[in-house]
Amino acid sequence: MRAFHWGRGNLYRAAIFALALISIALIVHEIFGEHGLVALRRQRKEIDSLQRQIQQLQKENQELADHVKALKSDPQAIESLAREQLRLARPGEIIYVLPEKERQEGPPAATAAAKPPPPP
Repeated sequence: MRAFHWGRGNLYRAAIFALALISIALIVHEIFGEHGLVALRRQRKEIDSLQRQIQQLQKENQELADHVKALKSDPQAIESLAREQLRLARPGEIIYVLPEKERQEGPPAATAAAKPPPPP
């Protein structure tokens, strides 16, 4: 039986093969690794989303600050809020309040039948 002899050509081929495998592994790691291109792209999308959310919240915050300022200094804003939330009216005005829809899961007869009678 003859022993395998690493000749110069075989050694060269093995080195090229090893370098190719290492290169492929590094490329795959660079693309799909923890800090690779895929992760970078995902982080950029998240950053864009968060920046849009920050802008929306800043706009909402400014609107609320303007509303607070108006309520502190503008009598018309105070009157509008009092009319809307407290249902206040000026003398001589009549306010009509429509009943709100009741939030029931079933028809009125079914819910009334399910309730126990009041104690005597």
